[in-house]
Amino acid sequence: MSNRTVCREASHAGSWYTASGSQLNTQLEGWLSQAQSTVSPARAIIAPHAGYSYCGACAAHAYKQIDPSVTRRVFILGPSHHVPLSRCALSSAEVYKTPLYDLRIDQEVYADLWKTGMFERMSLQTDEEEHSIEMHLPYTAKAMESHKDELSIVPVLVGALSESKEQDYGKLLFRYLADPSNLFIISSDFCHWGQRFRYTYYDEAQGEIHRSIEHLDKMGMGIIETLDPMSFINYLKKYHNTICGRHPIGVLLNAVSELRKSGTEMNFSFLNYAQSSQCRNWQDSSVSYAAGALLVH
Repeated sequence: MSNRTVCREASHAGSWYTASGSQLNTQLEGWLSQAQSTVSPARAIIAPHAGYSYCGACAAHAYKQIDPSVTRRVFILGPSHHVPLSRCALSSAEVYKTPLYDLRIDQEVYADLWKTGMFERMSLQTDEEEHSIEMHLPYTAKAMESHKDELSIVPVLVGALSESKEQDYGKLLFRYLADPSNLFIISSDFCHWGQRFRYTYYDEAQGEIHRSIEHLDKMGMGIIETLDPMSFINYLKKYHNTICGRHPIGVLLNAVSELRKSGTEMNFSFLNYAQSSQCRNWQDSSVSYAAGALLVH
């Protein structure tokens, strides 16, 4: 038996973001310096997972709300883009590499989650092909660098969950959300608009196409801020907005609903919104990004 640590390589470094640790550190510091800390310490954040040249500046507004003196464990819930998955999956790795420093998976929490029978195990190949979790690793490492020796992560790949499964995972994870030393990162972009995404919803009352997209996204963001899972489901059913992290968001909203039953007060605020480009005609395409944070009182 080999005692070698199983590592997930930073497979998107060098393409989706720089593989140079010093360059990456400078970029992240630059973006974070432009953001304000207004909803700190965050218990959960929603942040995008596109290439950093597109969404690095937006994501900083969510990461600025993390307090490294409070947070010890970071759950990262990312949607599955490449493999069909009807449940959630845990990593086969023990360590996730980043150009800044390596992040250790919390094997104790992983063992507890595995015991529930609600999780699958993803292969290392699936893990390394997926970008929705990886794109949060450098920012997590940067935000937590002052307490990196005490930090562990809990990566969870979220499948195309039914409403009832979103509730089940919310009920399972809410006890972790209740712990102030835990932080939940919900990985999601917002509207993927254009023929290449097979989504071209347009409300002409809003004017230009990009304004219609913004109006649609901000309607969804406003609903997420109410923290009501059913309202978010109804919004998605009505508009079919291509929010790729809708299931991780749904799990968070259900976990919040469970936590609220004990009288815990929470509020969610979106802090930034951006689009990869401004669509003006039917040949254009864009992806939207939003950054927000959950505060528990």
